[in-house]
Amino acid sequence: MTAELISAGYSVAGIREAIAPVLTRLAAGAAERERTRTYAFDDVRDLAGQRIGLLGIAVADGGAGGSLREVTELIVALARADSNVAQALRPTFLIAERVRRPDFPHRERMLRRLREGDLFAGSGNERTGGASGSVHAAIRRDGDGYVVNGEKFYSTGGLYATWFSTSATGEDGTVVGFTVPFDREGVHRLDDFDAVGQRLTASGTTRLVDVRVRPDELTPPDTQPATPWRGSFAQLYLAAVEAGIAAAALDDAVRFVRAKARPIKHSTATHSVDDPYVRETVGRIGAHAQAARSAVLVAAEVLESARDGDRAVAAEAAVTVAQTGVIAIEAAFRAAELLFDVGGGSATDRDLGFDRHWRNARTVANHNPRQWKAAVAGAFHLTGEDPPTTGLF
Repeated sequence: MTAELISAGYSVAGIREAIAPVLTRLAAGAAERERTRTYAFDDVRDLAGQRIGLLGIAVADGGAGGSLREVTELIVALARADSNVAQALRPTFLIAERVRRPDFPHRERMLRRLREGDLFAGSGNERTGGASGSVHAAIRRDGDGYVVNGEKFYSTGGLYATWFSTSATGEDGTVVGFTVPFDREGVHRLDDFDAVGQRLTASGTTRLVDVRVRPDELTPPDTQPATPWRGSFAQLYLAAVEAGIAAAALDDAVRFVRAKARPIKHSTATHSVDDPYVRETVGRIGAHAQAARSAVLVAAEVLESARDGDRAVAAEAAVTVAQTGVIAIEAAFRAAELLFDVGGGSATDRDLGFDRHWRNARTVANHNPRQWKAAVAGAFHLTGEDPPTTGLF
C-alpha cells in the first residue's frame, strides 16, 4: 500500500460520522426539493467529498473497508434521508462493488477515480422502439480512436456524475462498452426524466453527438463466471432504497402526530399521541419499516457469504435477494399508505409532500416487477430451478 493510501485513513465509522450532518440536511429539505424540482447538488458533492464510494472496498485498495451489510445500512440511511439521492448514487455503489473483483476491467483506474471522490452514471437503455436491450447507438472507427452517436435514457445519477458508462454497436454488429467523462465534447445531459416518483434521481437522457472515444476507454467483453448472479447486489440496492422509503414514512408519521395532528371529534384522547388508533397505525408503519430493513440486512449477509461460494450457494443468495425485493417493496407501499391514517384531511396538504413516499416506492418497484421475483423464488423452492442470470435477481 502506498503512503498516499495509508494517509487517507478512510473508515466505515469515519464516513458515517462525516456524512451524518449531510443526511440531516437532505431529510429536512426532501419534500421541498420534490415540490420545486430542485436538485441536491451541494449535498451530493459533500457526500462524494467524504468518499462514500469507498465503503466496502478493501483498505489495501485505498478503501474504507466494511462488510456488505455495512454498505447496505448506509444505502438505507441515504434513502431514509432522500430516496432520490440514494438512487442517484446507485451507479457509483455498483462500480464500487464490482471493483472488488480482481478481473474487473480497468480496475486500478476505477479505484483511483473512487479514491478521488468521482461519481458514476451509466445506462444501456434506449427509447428507439426496438426490442428491449437492443443497442442502436453506433460506434465507428475514426483515425486512432472511435466516434459514437446515439441516445441513452434512464441515465441514473447523470446530472451529478463525473463519468458515464454505456454501450454502442460497432460496424461489424458487435456491442462494445466504454466509459467517458461527462465533460467530453458531444456528451449532452438532459433533465427530462418525468416519472410519477423518484423525479430527482437525475435519470434523464444522455445524448452522444460525435463523441470521441479512445481505445483505452473501451471495456473488454465480460467473461461468463461460474456463479453468474452478479446482478444480485444491484437488486439488493433497490430493496434497500425501498426500506429507506418505509423508514422515511415512519419519520414523517411521528413528526406529524407530535406536532400537527389533532384527534378526531369522538376520540378518547386529548392529544393525537395518546389516541389508541393513531398509536396502532404508527406501530404498524414501524413494523413495516423494520421488516424491510431486517430483510435487506439479512440478504446482504447472505449475499456476502455467497461471494466465494459455489453455484448452488450463489443461486440461493440470488433467490434470497429476490424475496427481499418483494418484502421491501410491499412494506414500503403499506407504510406509505398508512402514513395518511395518522391524521385527517390536513395530512393530504401538498406542502407536507406525504404522497412522495408512495410515488417514490412505486417508481423504484417498477424497475423489476416483484411478480417475477416471487415466481422465480417459488420455482426455486418447488423444483430447484435456478433463477435467471439476466441481472434482475
